[in-house]
Amino acid sequence: MPTTSELGAHGERIAAAYLTDRGLRVLDRNWRCRDGELDIVAREGQALVFCEVKTRRAVGFGHPVEAVGRVKQRRLRTLAQRWLAAHEEHAPDLRFDVVGVLVQPVGPAVVTHLRAAFS
Repeated sequence: MPTTSELGAHGERIAAAYLTDRGLRVLDRNWRCRDGELDIVAREGQALVFCEVKTRRAVGFGHPVEAVGRVKQRRLRTLAQRWLAAHEEHAPDLRFDVVGVLVQPVGPAVVTHLRAAFS
């Protein structure tokens, strides 16, 4: 059985492949600063997309996307500003997405992508 961090890394790989398959271009993964970490930063057309990935094995504690509450949203907004300050990427639109990955015991993972999950 994988550790929590291994499960998270697996979910992030699945999410990155899912987003790429749908036309997003991944610019950064697991970007860190003193305030935390951004899982995925991508570009879709003119929009910069800051994507939080949550992975779970079961829904006993709720669906993975439910784990992104107000405190996490506030932290992600701060991290996005830090990322923008550290990079030369510019975009007229910024978007915050959440990708939930439910790893099944048998079969492929179930991916839920909430576009513009919060602002």
